[in-house]
Amino acid sequence: MKNSRSSIALLLFFMFLSISFVYPAKKKQYKPCKQLVLFFHDVVYNGHNAANATSSMVAARDGVNLTNLGDQFHFGSMVIFDDPITLDNNFHSTPIGRAQGMYFYDTKNTYTAWLGFSFVFNSTDHQGSINFIGADPLMNKTRDISVVGGTGDFFMHRGIATLMTDSFEGEVYFRLRVDIKFYECW
Repeated sequence: MKNSRSSIALLLFFMFLSISFVYPAKKKQYKPCKQLVLFFHDVVYNGHNAANATSSMVAARDGVNLTNLGDQFHFGSMVIFDDPITLDNNFHSTPIGRAQGMYFYDTKNTYTAWLGFSFVFNSTDHQGSINFIGADPLMNKTRDISVVGGTGDFFMHRGIATLMTDSFEGEVYFRLRVDIKFYECW
């Protein structure tokens, strides 16, 4: 009798254990601790717009003119930028900071760039910086890149930034809508 009770208890334990593997617990849904939506405006230097340009190609493959982005997918071109950041999509709005960094085109058969940049704030609303890094498959409507840290008001913040091309005018101007969701806030 004693042996059969322990056998039944052991059998029930293993049945419970096997059921728990079949029906795993729900995945935890994370909620952002802070969220911002900002716009940055990039005016690419084309050889004729030096007064208004906020970015310039600084490296390219041999034989590529540095005042245009080269072949069809711009493979191998590197661009440095210092773009205004605004709260809305108007290029002439008062900037609250600067987007400073670089991107380079890293794929031969489609438009894809790799980004590394910071939002550097200089307004009364925000002080400090937010740092971003990641791949940007330009043909996708929305793209996610990593928020890897920050300073000042954004000290040690981490999260995701969703990029969306809000406006595009040839190879001279584009505007990105950046929806930043912080999941770690200190």
